[in-house]
Amino acid sequence: MIIDTEFGQFELIKNHRDAFDLLKFQERYVDVAFDRYTYLVGDMSSSMLRIKGFNSDPKSPNGYKRIPDYLNESCNMNCGHYVLKRIKEK
Repeated sequence: MIIDTEFGQFELIKNHRDAFDLLKFQERYVDVAFDRYTYLVGDMSSSMLRIKGFNSDPKSPNGYKRIPDYLNESCNMNCGHYVLKRIKEK
């Protein structure tokens, strides 16, 4: 599913427990912090949205291959979360 936001277009890759909420995402998004990332993971922790960015280099310490590790180690068990992939403008 393609999501249009004021920060660009994203593909919703995963939406566990219907966690994605466009309004909350746009409230929490900080362009200077997240514009450089290709992948964004949002998770609900204590009724607050947390967003973490990952880049497209799989070998990087912050590469997208680390998303499952982040979800297992830093998120509450079975919490609602989603993964967005930035769509490059042509």
